[in-house]
Amino acid sequence: MTVFKNWLSSLVDLWHTVKDKNLQWQGDNQEQQSQLRHAHVLAEKALEAELKKRSVQLEHEIALLRTKNNAELAMYKTKCTQDVKDYKQYLEALDQLKRSIETSYTHLPEAVAFTIHHHAKYLLNKMWEADDFEEKMQHEMRLIKFMTTVHEDARLYLEGAASAKLPENTLSLLQQAKGS
Repeated sequence: MTVFKNWLSSLVDLWHTVKDKNLQWQGDNQEQQSQLRHAHVLAEKALEAELKKRSVQLEHEIALLRTKNNAELAMYKTKCTQDVKDYKQYLEALDQLKRSIETSYTHLPEAVAFTIHHHAKYLLNKMWEADDFEEKMQHEMRLIKFMTTVHEDARLYLEGAASAKLPENTLSLLQQAKGS
């Protein structure tokens, strides 16, 4: 039993020695551990503060982008609304053009008036659908020239200044358009 007692006593001494060394190590390094814990807490708080700051910045940037996009959308909607209004006015002008032809040239077959009207609508649509500004301007000038020619032919016919029974200048422009 003495052996067992000695062995148990040695084990208890070893355990106390380990605990004493651990306690001594903790005592010796307590300030360093405290500094590490403090640094860890400070780092967590700094990270949290940085994340909050970045979150606020991102929310601000998102709000700015929303405002900008909403303004651009409102402007685009206004532009589209105006474009539709302008297009309707063009169509009304083309309908007036057709009525002018029908009134001026009562003897013309209705198909001729429709053909002239259809060509004017074709020019309008080409102008409207052009993406390139230069191309759009070319189509617009062709449309203006065509409409002016039609009105001029009708005016001359009504005033009796035109000897022909047909809108010759208008039909000549149609013929040119067919060739190009």
